[in-house]
Amino acid sequence: MAIPGNLLSLTTESVDPNTSGWTAKLNCTINKGIGGRNGDGCLSVKSLAAGEMQARTVSSYPVTAGTVYQTFADAAGVVPERIGIRWLNISGTEISITWSLATMAAASGWHRVGVAGAAPAGATQAQVLLGSTEVGVNVSHYWENVYLGLPVRTTGNLFGFGTESAEIDTSSWAPVVNASITRQVPVVSWAVDNYLAGGHTLALTAIAAGNASIVSVDRPAVTPGVEYLAYAYLQPPVLTATAWIELRFYDAASNQVGAIRSTLAAPGTGMYRQRAAMVAPSNAATCGVAFGLDTASASQVLRLESVVVTQAPRFTAGSIITYAASAFEQSGSVGWTTGSGVATLARTTPWGVSFFEGAYSLAITSATATSSTIRSGRFAAPDAAGQNFRAQVVAHPAAGSWTNTTVKIRWYDAANTDLGASTGTAYNLPGSSWYGLSSDGVAPAGTTQAAVEMVVTATAINSVLHIDQVSLWQVLPLTSVEAVDSGGYVQLTLRELPLDYLVTVYREAADGSRTLVRGPSGLIDNLPVTSDLMIVEDHEAPLGVPVSYRIELRSSPGASASSRSSAQVTVTLADINEVWIKDPGNPQRNLRAVVQRAPEWQRPIEQAVHRVRGRRNAVVFSGVRGGLEGELAIWTRSDEERRALHLLLDSGNTLLWQAVPGMGVDDMYVNVAGVTETRTGAAAQDAWRAWQLPMTQADMPVTTGINGPAGRTWQDVVAEFDTCADLLAVYATCEDLLLDRRTG
Repeated sequence: MAIPGNLLSLTTESVDPNTSGWTAKLNCTINKGIGGRNGDGCLSVKSLAAGEMQARTVSSYPVTAGTVYQTFADAAGVVPERIGIRWLNISGTEISITWSLATMAAASGWHRVGVAGAAPAGATQAQVLLGSTEVGVNVSHYWENVYLGLPVRTTGNLFGFGTESAEIDTSSWAPVVNASITRQVPVVSWAVDNYLAGGHTLALTAIAAGNASIVSVDRPAVTPGVEYLAYAYLQPPVLTATAWIELRFYDAASNQVGAIRSTLAAPGTGMYRQRAAMVAPSNAATCGVAFGLDTASASQVLRLESVVVTQAPRFTAGSIITYAASAFEQSGSVGWTTGSGVATLARTTPWGVSFFEGAYSLAITSATATSSTIRSGRFAAPDAAGQNFRAQVVAHPAAGSWTNTTVKIRWYDAANTDLGASTGTAYNLPGSSWYGLSSDGVAPAGTTQAAVEMVVTATAINSVLHIDQVSLWQVLPLTSVEAVDSGGYVQLTLRELPLDYLVTVYREAADGSRTLVRGPSGLIDNLPVTSDLMIVEDHEAPLGVPVSYRIELRSSPGASASSRSSAQVTVTLADINEVWIKDPGNPQRNLRAVVQRAPEWQRPIEQAVHRVRGRRNAVVFSGVRGGLEGELAIWTRSDEERRALHLLLDSGNTLLWQAVPGMGVDDMYVNVAGVTETRTGAAAQDAWRAWQLPMTQADMPVTTGINGPAGRTWQDVVAEFDTCADLLAVYATCEDLLLDRRTG
């Protein structure tokens, strides 16, 4: 599978079906090997003699001086290796090479190497270099899954690439106590499609025996009252090490005003993702992340990879329970208490032993065969009175047996007065699977807060129940629609979608006909569900005609579908003299224009006419008559509309032309030929323009997906660029910024 954003071709990246993207540079020959990860092929680089050997890409790839680029690959061999970016000037002469550190040990299994650096002054091109120092002749080193391009970072991370990854340097970090900071390249086998993990790790080394810690000097801005989640991979030096991550908040004067620490319960000495979440205090302005080892021995090393701080997610859209109290990734019970009974609460241990999401869950242990009541903390539920809420808990019997497990919602007013609990729903939990337990309740008058409550009944001594992924949310319609007349589209909202199912979305006309609706990757037809909430903008919905939507869900391809339908909705266009001209894949370019004159249609046909001597009538051989062809005349009324129409037409994409019903024109996909733009009057200051758009009817594009920011927000822009001026050298237009299309 092609790595997104890779400057290398798929053949060069995966070494399939051949090695044409690579050539020997020093002391080696190259051949195609087998047993690769990204396709079966891999690059075999074989030494001609003992010593360093190097291979490089055949092609050179355009780069912009001063811009940071990243390369990585998966490698295997009998000696350590390194990877580099070779910078070339406009004449192809080498300027310098940015090399990675050598891997700390040799490994015959696939493992990741990588490096990143800014293109030096004068650099216009770059090549990838693969290097290893072999100890003999005819020794092979293997390479696969190679990337060269802009840095790959976590979307939504408050930190920039230089802090998230150690591929450039350690400048984003500072020691706090008893620690030195370096970079190391341990042997780590990441998943072939885990492009966020590089080769270098950040290494915290304890200078002497005792506590040791480091902290980020990168301090991104935060919003008070918003919950943030920090996470990273930690590799402890020994099984008994006490390694931790800490999310810290600072005020405008850089004083620390809050922190939450999450300690790793390591099952070994591998790489383990540890999480910490906290709501930013009311006086918080920025945040940072610290890491440490408690009671470390001198020279012990804690390695870190992929450091992220982002806004904490919710397991169900609209859930009022914080991530910390829902996921149990931090030490302790995170606000959960035992209201009655003998049950004790603690985070499961070690890392990864029992979880539905993340790496931990909450362990409820009952020493006796009795009932206990456990309860979450209270969470704000604005305007809750009279509204239906749903609590959901994912539970797993880990030991003993449990019956009559009841999920309830407990209500509170602004003074924290207990207003009682919902009736609840009881479940028996056979076996040892994970079960989704849900219960609804209507909030009584005066409710401003709510908590999830569980009454759990153990039927054997020392029974253990694990719970995870707790949610509490106001129940809204599963399917809702809204006509956005100003944009000429319908917004379809789908809630409580089952994760990992396949979803298909149809638009239904009044006559029962169905048309697939377009999504980010094309028509939404058996698209995997990755979030319980999906918002679809249907920019191809007809004007002035009621439509509804049918949603089909399948657990797997070919399985029977469950379905739901929406109410009817109509997109209106107030001025019948206007039309919409839309780019199905780029709705940000859609334009509403005034019609000057409707087309006079033609329907061409290919014909061969044979006139037979002695016969009056010719013999005619005809093809299939073509679709409509004609010239639409429109006006633009301002310079903004004129520029917008140019942008809409520039791509040459198939467009959608829509007029209101009653104009004798159906919605039509068209290709526009050469365009004529003229002035409407003699005055040069007149902004109106008359346009002639020669159009040919076309089929609906079925593979075109809707372009969008792919989850990027302004926070991602802020994390990558210091000033607005920095954007000017990277993005030619605002649309390029929206879609992250960078120059060079």
